[in-house]
Amino acid sequence: MDNCLFCKIVEGSIPSNKVFEDDSFLVFHDIEPAAPTHVLIIPKKHIASMNDVQSEDFAMIGELHRVAQDVAIKLGVASTGYRLINNCGPDSGQAVAHIHYHLLGGTKLGALVQNSQSHA
Repeated sequence: MDNCLFCKIVEGSIPSNKVFEDDSFLVFHDIEPAAPTHVLIIPKKHIASMNDVQSEDFAMIGELHRVAQDVAIKLGVASTGYRLINNCGPDSGQAVAHIHYHLLGGTKLGALVQNSQSHA
């Protein structure tokens, strides 16, 4: 995608502070961190959002979760806990139309949504 910020980061035309990279994924530090540890995990394949994931991408999404687990261990937040977030669409706050996950940790994270009828 010509105008995709994350595709430009993947191709190297925009620099990033990389944590991990392989043939399928790139993990880099968020430039506006919301926690002491805040990285973005993206597939190198351009997919606009979770709504655009096709059946042939399901295995890749599973592998992305393995990468998240490995990165959490590498960054030292696996044992104390971390949050893995995927925003999908404008109402969720998705700012870049390239599927990505935020991995946040390094502090006690507060509740995202409080619902008095939810006990989950």
